[in-house]
Amino acid sequence: MLQPKKLKHRKYQRGRMKGKAQRGNRVSFGTYGLKALEPGWLKGNQIEAARVAITRELQKNGKLWIRVFPNKPVTSTPAETRMGKGKGEPEYYVAVIKPGRIIFEIEIETDNPKGMFRQAQAKLPMKTKIVKRK
Repeated sequence: MLQPKKLKHRKYQRGRMKGKAQRGNRVSFGTYGLKALEPGWLKGNQIEAARVAITRELQKNGKLWIRVFPNKPVTSTPAETRMGKGKGEPEYYVAVIKPGRIIFEIEIETDNPKGMFRQAQAKLPMKTKIVKRK
């Protein structure tokens, strides 16, 4: 599972996902990209599941880039714990995704990338679309 080696702070506040992505909103490395249409959090295991689905379809015909990394810790207190004992321990890490963010990119010769991204779209918790490099 993806997670950072080192953090500036152990626990973060939840924050907001207002507005569109200002960075990472263009296909830069490959020819096709998977673009988020909704805001949300991507867990490390969701990114990994989508990566496995794409590489299974790609086989050895192309190259894959993962453009997001889960570097925000999400905390939770154990079940059946009384109130007032402070913030919980970090449970997992997420990548904050704003609309317009490119999540994955692939470099491939064929004109139909839908097969490559179809399984990956099912693994992600937000609506996405396939975009081509201009």
